[in-house]
Amino acid sequence: MSQTHKLEITMRKPHPLTRSALWLKRCMLAGLALGALGVQAQGLTDNPDWKETEVPAPPAFSKDHLLAIEMPHYVSLKFGVDPATLAITSDGIVRYVMVATNASGSVNAMYEGIRCATGEVKTYARASNNGVWSVVKEPQWRDFSDNLPSKHAIAFARQGACDGRAAAASSAADIIKAMKK
Repeated sequence: MSQTHKLEITMRKPHPLTRSALWLKRCMLAGLALGALGVQAQGLTDNPDWKETEVPAPPAFSKDHLLAIEMPHYVSLKFGVDPATLAITSDGIVRYVMVATNASGSVNAMYEGIRCATGEVKTYARASNNGVWSVVKEPQWRDFSDNLPSKHAIAFARQGACDGRAAAASSAADIIKAMKK
């Protein structure tokens, strides 16, 4: 008759603080790795000699034929791009007027530019319900992930303005076509 031997292995549980420290270390390493990839990817697509072309004056806009921007359900404002204001400039910037309308019908508009190559947006001017433009004194490029109220810009980039790190099309007509699909 054979006897079955049972092998018992006892493992010590690590101290809870040790587990937390290990978890934190892993998260930090993962963050550093992802950050390095992001910097490297941006460096490959960004031209250090790039210069923005002269920005035209804010164009007149109409709220009658806006191309709707799909926003998350929790956003109470309705956003739309005036297709007549769309332009892709030689420096790769997609410029446009974004119109935001609230439930009571009040309108605010932003004359903006998206730089798809770097995932950034810049607001050049703002207009309120009266349609009169107020030019931003020193407009700055802001990353899409900034915690500023520019979620409409990233939504527009994803819905037609950009194709990854490039303008989605070579003409405003192509962007309009893509948004109408």
